[in-house]
Amino acid sequence: MKILLIEDEVKTAQSLKNGLEENHFEVDLAYDGQTALQLALKNTYQVIISDIIIPHINGLEFCSKIREKGIQTPLLMLTALGTTEDKVTGFGSGADDYLVKPFAFEELMARVRALMKRSTGITNTGNSLRFADLELNLDTKTAFRSGKEIMLTAREFALMEYFMRNKGKVVSKTDIAEKVWDITFDTGTNVIEVYISYLRNKIDKNFPDKLIHTIHGLGYVLKEK
Repeated sequence: MKILLIEDEVKTAQSLKNGLEENHFEVDLAYDGQTALQLALKNTYQVIISDIIIPHINGLEFCSKIREKGIQTPLLMLTALGTTEDKVTGFGSGADDYLVKPFAFEELMARVRALMKRSTGITNTGNSLRFADLELNLDTKTAFRSGKEIMLTAREFALMEYFMRNKGKVVSKTDIAEKVWDITFDTGTNVIEVYISYLRNKIDKNFPDKLIHTIHGLGYVLKEK
């Protein structure tokens, strides 16, 4: 299970990170809201834990921005601002829970587990896949890049889903044929190149950052630059 932790106080951040990792969570740590936003748009997390008073983009703004992007990952606010008005503001920005400092680590873990249990139907069933500014909704079979809907055929969608499930990994034509087409790869056909071309025209052509890259002699990889 992967958690994004956003906390600008270094000792507190490291202490929380160590505690979460001891409880078998994988933790990405961000010390400011801008870095956190980049991570949230690039990766998939089961829970996000964020302080409110953080540099560049505060926790409330961060929460609002990811909700605007359609990211519904459960978010727990950590803050010293504990009035009812503060909590209402936090929930209004899209937060799911609110924990006031100082707190016992055991309470934090209880809140995290409750959020994960509450969101099981969304997060753990993998209803959507995200990479950079690209999102696939696995229920509606729709694709979006930078918020713009991209129309994909069933085969194009299956190929894009395979790339996203293997992001950063070089996949060969044989891998694609077996996993997406469920056939043995025929070296005499260019069907895979044709579909890669289709995807590039739809996914990459009208965007400055290209995501689908050719690794000559090896295959293809989904990565940023």
